[in-house]
Amino acid sequence: MRVRTLAATAVVAALTAAGLTLPLAGSAAAATTPRFDFNGDGYADIAVGMPDATVDGKAKAGYVSVIYGGPQSPSQSTGVISQAEVGIPGTPEAGDRFGSSVAPVDVNGDGVFELAVGASGESLTSDELKDEGTVTVLDGSEWNVKGTTVARGASGFSGIGDTIATGDYDGDGDTDLAYGENGEERGALRFRPGPLTADPVTTTTLRGYGMGGSTHDLVTGDFDGDGRDDLATTWKATEDSGTFITRWDDRTEPAEWWADADRGTALAAADFDGDGTDDLAVGLVQPNPEARTTHCQDRLGGAVLLLKGSRTAAFGTENHCVTQAGPEVGGAAEEGDDFGAALSAGDLNGDGRPELVVGAPGEDVGTVKDAGGYVTLNGTEDGPHGGLARSQSTPNMPGAAEAGDRFGAQVTVGDHNGDGLWDTAVSAPGENAGEPTSGGVWFAPSSTQETYPRGKSLTPFGFALPHGTIKYGAVLGL
Repeated sequence: MRVRTLAATAVVAALTAAGLTLPLAGSAAAATTPRFDFNGDGYADIAVGMPDATVDGKAKAGYVSVIYGGPQSPSQSTGVISQAEVGIPGTPEAGDRFGSSVAPVDVNGDGVFELAVGASGESLTSDELKDEGTVTVLDGSEWNVKGTTVARGASGFSGIGDTIATGDYDGDGDTDLAYGENGEERGALRFRPGPLTADPVTTTTLRGYGMGGSTHDLVTGDFDGDGRDDLATTWKATEDSGTFITRWDDRTEPAEWWADADRGTALAAADFDGDGTDDLAVGLVQPNPEARTTHCQDRLGGAVLLLKGSRTAAFGTENHCVTQAGPEVGGAAEEGDDFGAALSAGDLNGDGRPELVVGAPGEDVGTVKDAGGYVTLNGTEDGPHGGLARSQSTPNMPGAAEAGDRFGAQVTVGDHNGDGLWDTAVSAPGENAGEPTSGGVWFAPSSTQETYPRGKSLTPFGFALPHGTIKYGAVLGL
């Protein structure tokens, strides 16, 4: 959709009066490929994990659903994909939490994506109180979705499947899996080498954590510009925390390449400044409880730490923090905004520079508490800067801001309508809370004009998903 300059100017004026700014477009749309294409039709799809959903009467058995992209907008859903389906390992059991995490993965390099799905509450024995957890890869290229379990928790308290990431980390041409593990006393980050076609023979502990340790988020990027995938991790234990990058120097043995005491809730990776190395964004950043210093002293309402990539171990030496207290960042910094609780990056306006989308699910809209919103930080030659704040009460966004919606709890980007521009998907898991079905995902298309086309709401009610589908959008694919 193209908007005439006069209409665009009116919208810009209205937003400017509200203290908001818009990312300006480049001269032409950049060609992109789908971020996640589950059915191979050329449009990016949206993966939704539903770990709290009831399946066959089993509370929190969980399922996943894929919203298919299309020529105008995402409009169709796969419906329920659960362990009740023939061809998917396991059976629905209370507390399995199938859909705890979802991550696109191209197992065989054919351009049609499979979907890695965590089930952090899965019990592998008859003891339902044990939570070993599993990771299953779903193949949607055939009429019936099929699944293969590719990782299993090693103990009854492992609870794997809450955090997963994929990439060719060891450089052998096969896609690998990284995932967090929670032990009874200690947690760990583990590595499962590819190919992801069967249960692993061996897995490797990349790092162990102290008491109560768990992985908060993982992201794949090329932070040293050598053309290979690296793995960034942010984590927290009872008395320790931090963020670190693992790389495979010789493509066979992993090593910690960089580490910092600050931690976050969400991570995103992109070459924001165009220097050939990926930069790292750490959302809702917090200091290590034992550290005397932190990068972001001002964290009212939440902060995003931006760390500049480097071809040497000097990664992160150049860094800065972004908050809503900045004069060119939409919204206002207020206690409980949770600015940075979700992050995603991609080129939304076709100028060749990635934008950074920042969720703020605790944002109050006027007097409406925790209605939520998100900010799109503009891509510039110096990295993300300024940007538009949006909620369900801003122009061209369907619905209305309501208390507890938590719009912006998850954000992802991909070219869902095939126009060459990456779009934004934003979830509001609190939408219609208390109803038999609740939550939703909003499609926000991009434009090369100085405004946004009208968005679209994608809800479990609209897709006729069964009762017991609650907090739809609490988990989105990257």
